Amino acid sequence: MANWTVEELVEELKAGRVTRRQFIHTLLGAGISMPLIVSILQACAPAPATPAQPEAPKEEFQPTRRGGGGLLKLLWWQAPVILNAHLSTGTKDFDGSRIFTEPLAAYDPDGEVFPILAAEVPSVEKGTLDREGRWVIWRLKKGVVWHDGQPFTADDVVFTWEYVMDPATAATTRGNYTNIKVVEKIDDYTVKITFEEPTPVWHAPFVGGNGHIFPKHLIAPYKGQNARNSPYNLKPVGTGPYKLVEFRPGDIIIAEINDKYHVPNRPFFDRLELKGGGDATSAARAVLQTGEYDFAWNMQVEWDVLASLEKMGIGRVINYPGASTEHIQLNYTDPWTEVDGERSSIKTRHPFFSDPQVRKAFSYAINRKLIVDELYGAGGQVGIYMVFNPKKYVPEGGKWEFNLEKAARMLDEAGWRRGPDGIRQKDGKRMKVLFQTSVNPVRQKTQAIIKKDLESIGVEVELKAVVSDVFFSSDPGNPDTYPHFYADMQMYNTGPGSPDPQAFMEKWTSWQVAQKANNWSGRNIERYQNPEYDRLWNQARTEMDPVKRAELIKRMNQMVIDDVVVIPIVNRNGQAAAKNNLRGMDLTTWDSNLWKLAYWYRTG
Repeated sequence: MANWTVEELVEELKAGRVTRRQFIHTLLGAGISMPLIVSILQACAPAPATPAQPEAPKEEFQPTRRGGGGLLKLLWWQAPVILNAHLSTGTKDFDGSRIFTEPLAAYDPDGEVFPILAAEVPSVEKGTLDREGRWVIWRLKKGVVWHDGQPFTADDVVFTWEYVMDPATAATTRGNYTNIKVVEKIDDYTVKITFEEPTPVWHAPFVGGNGHIFPKHLIAPYKGQNARNSPYNLKPVGTGPYKLVEFRPGDIIIAEINDKYHVPNRPFFDRLELKGGGDATSAARAVLQTGEYDFAWNMQVEWDVLASLEKMGIGRVINYPGASTEHIQLNYTDPWTEVDGERSSIKTRHPFFSDPQVRKAFSYAINRKLIVDELYGAGGQVGIYMVFNPKKYVPEGGKWEFNLEKAARMLDEAGWRRGPDGIRQKDGKRMKVLFQTSVNPVRQKTQAIIKKDLESIGVEVELKAVVSDVFFSSDPGNPDTYPHFYADMQMYNTGPGSPDPQAFMEKWTSWQVAQKANNWSGRNIERYQNPEYDRLWNQARTEMDPVKRAELIKRMNQMVIDDVVVIPIVNRNGQAAAKNNLRGMDLTTWDSNLWKLAYWYRTG
């Protein structure tokens, strides 16, 4: 259901137009805590107890045996370079990992928790979820084996938590686990997670892209400082539907069917190739024009090009609701001064972006509507906030403005005056920015639009385009990655990885600053530090009242705009390309495109 209120949903329940199960699923998927859902149900007419567990989605295709589908060819125009989700910073690496390693559960297109390695979804009714959000019990699937034949057990879940939480591991997913007090093995197929305090988002750990479970018997020697040296970062052994045959980082993944996969008669395809590299337009053509590939990810291609390719009748563009935002980040630190072997150090301040007046002027100089209309079309809407889905976390009455005259006036008032050559100066410092992003035709055209407008108000702009495989690399030794942020401005796409944005919003807390000390694994790329933001985030983390909690998240959502930490440009829809005979993908904005890979099939 879209655009509903709790009151409207209650009326639907009372009228019998939704079942009690659907009622519970919808509210859980929207991030409302189970204790409050129970209270709401108690206030309604009595209804028979129904397990709060999503049913398996109905499939057109019900196979009677595993395999037989031949080769599945996938095209990711940003190539994976590592296959360890807990050390990844780019979507491409999370996606590549998902072929092999799996979480306890995933988020389906409706935002509902869908069990994968878990036998069921925890619930108050089953006695596996605390009403106050202090603990949750996961019951695990029995009979699951790792690709090397060893059994998957509770020991692996406990170990994964220990691996992620070891500070020396420098896991990029650590923020989803910090509120856990302990993960206990109850028996071989049951684990109990006890939280430090009441936790409304009990499903943040071990679910979705941040929840991949690792085999203790193989990874244990590589926990902590040795994590980056693990051979399994490039040769994963998981429980997924396919087993690794070959991985050439930055190029290709080749995998074969897992004949012991834990879902009967799945997967359909015998072999898989995920080819990386190139660009979004060539990827679209490889599916929609030539049919060389079955599926291509992230169609950040001009909308008129996609429309013309789709008319050829070979493939289709899949549009689905999105939650990610193409945005500009402003560096709060100085990328041109080195301190202790590190640029963009939190010990420095940016020569002009440290002034909020300057940041606001830059915000007024970005023509978001022109970018959307010319380059994205139906692929997105003008961005106002970083979190725009679900709607309950979006502040009311949000506005944006494109006004070059106001931008120029604000720079004048901030003391940045035009010099003889038209470029603004102050105290002998020229207003020059290095504006970087990844190589992509849409992004380069976006850069050109922004450069033209900034130059018109007296800003010198140098553009830089970094190969995607490098820009989104997880390599701490690579200075051109976006977490290093050795530029004044940069642009890419990001958004929440679950229907609840709590973990996503942590990216602007002071303890998440990306820096040399954490191998640039911190997610606060802009180096923004605001004690009030930190306080709001901590308060939201334990607030069990969903209305109060939504208000706290709205305030954080507004704060990063008011402080001009980021400039949202496009709130993007999800887009992929698939051949007409490829089915079963069930794409969701809350998880990897490959979250349901075991269920993909080909018709005809």
